[in-house]
Amino acid sequence: MSDSEDFRILAEELLDFVNGIEASCVKLRTQIDKLFGAKEEKPSYNIEKIRWEQAQGTSGPYEKSIDVNSLDFKALLADIQKHGGKMTVSGYFVWAFQNGSTLGRKKRQK
Repeated sequence: MSDSEDFRILAEELLDFVNGIEASCVKLRTQIDKLFGAKEEKPSYNIEKIRWEQAQGTSGPYEKSIDVNSLDFKALLADIQKHGGKMTVSGYFVWAFQNGSTLGRKKRQK
């Protein structure tokens, strides 16, 4: 392996580690909010500003995002964690994957 390949692998592992810590912080904040009764606030994110890509799952097509550098993504992820990992936002069913750094969304049926 070349030095650049080793560096790329190390950078990917470090990013995964940082994303895991961030997800843990969101979960901890959610637990603290539950303990101390945080008040409900209007969402501070716009789901349409998040970068989504098409994906195919066992239940059909959906969109997913790993836009971890987006403030809207981070705020939505935190809100989803407060709602047990899934919720409805702007006509979409939105959920967090178990890795803590990927979101999925699917248009709600009318």
